[in-house]
Amino acid sequence: MNIFAIHNNYPNTDNNPANTSLLIKEPVVYTLTDTALTRDGRPFFIPDYASPCTFQMSLVMRICRLGRSISPRFANRYYDAMTVGVMFTAQNILEQCRQYSLPWELAKGFDGAAAIGRFNSQSEEYHENRPIHFYLKQNDVIVQEGNSSEAIFSPSLLISYISKFYTLRQGDLLYTGFPCKANIAKENTHLAAYMDNTEVLSFNVK
Repeated sequence: MNIFAIHNNYPNTDNNPANTSLLIKEPVVYTLTDTALTRDGRPFFIPDYASPCTFQMSLVMRICRLGRSISPRFANRYYDAMTVGVMFTAQNILEQCRQYSLPWELAKGFDGAAAIGRFNSQSEEYHENRPIHFYLKQNDVIVQEGNSSEAIFSPSLLISYISKFYTLRQGDLLYTGFPCKANIAKENTHLAAYMDNTEVLSFNVK
């Protein structure tokens, strides 16, 4: 299973300052190992090497068929469900990677860094044409909120772009981008993610 993540899919965030978001031409893609996934509401343990450890939410798409070099016209046939995920980052390591132009995997792809919610199967029309409202609560307070209509690249464009370089397979996951600035993860807190007011993810940070 492959896990793909998009770095720059929403304007006016830590990833896309307002003065650069209009210059974006292509998605910035990075990959994670499958050990990065945290499933089934299991707790996330803040690593000792992450100082600070931050988190951002993302809509996540599930790939449902094999494909390569997919046309945007047919890309909506290649995913069958969505959910909300939370990506944790070792911010100190990320800054070091950026400073020396190093890959980000150590900062973003460590074990347990990508929490994944329960998937909701929806129609293709829902995915492409109806905005999805999603948000994240920390201890019952909304700390991040987004809408898929604000994304720079649509799901079909993301799938088409990634499939130029990678063969997509059934079960692959795509974190489609992070609409909000990062929050600092704190021990003994609870995170819950919602998609269209339905809770899809709930877990503790320890």
